[in-house]
Amino acid sequence: MGCRLRIGLTGGIGSGKSEAARCFSRLGVPVIDTDLVARELVQPGEPALAEIVAAFGPGILDHSGALDRGRLRKQVFADSRQRQKLEQILHPRIRERALQQAQRTDAPYCVLVIPLLLESGGDYRLDRILLIDAPTELQRRRAARRDGLSPREIDAVITAQASRAQRLAAADDVIVNDGRLEDLCHEVERLHHRYLELARALRPE
Repeated sequence: MGCRLRIGLTGGIGSGKSEAARCFSRLGVPVIDTDLVARELVQPGEPALAEIVAAFGPGILDHSGALDRGRLRKQVFADSRQRQKLEQILHPRIRERALQQAQRTDAPYCVLVIPLLLESGGDYRLDRILLIDAPTELQRRRAARRDGLSPREIDAVITAQASRAQRLAAADDVIVNDGRLEDLCHEVERLHHRYLELARALRPE
């Protein structure tokens, strides 16, 4: 049957998307994380990994034959053409699998976490877009602390992503995540009730 309402959750690096997704999950909302879908698609033996190796060379594998995500990230963010090549391999597959999971989810609404929603250009057939927003300098500090990225690496990621203004223009709902985790979860709970109302309006019980 599929969930009645599809919410696309997005935001820039270090905005707090994962924390917001965990807040939704604790409320019992099905969460489909496209980053996790992408990790499944590049496991050894998956066709997508073979295509990535053919495109970027065996040097992007570690000693066990698994994808070295850090090495690949450095390679593609240094060259926009290589990044686009990787996106062409992965994004259609990610979208297809995420939509399959949403279709199997029988719930009032589900959340699809799509960090590169605007950049991928993919049609996820969403009903609403929720942006987790944060000031750019706060994003930088969080990304450095969480991922250990250098300022140059963070700049490369931010440059490759849609601008904050573009995300704000595309969003139906916005949570500004510049405070405590409790504040973020409070805003998620507020939207949770709103989304339940919208879902009931789409398909009454």
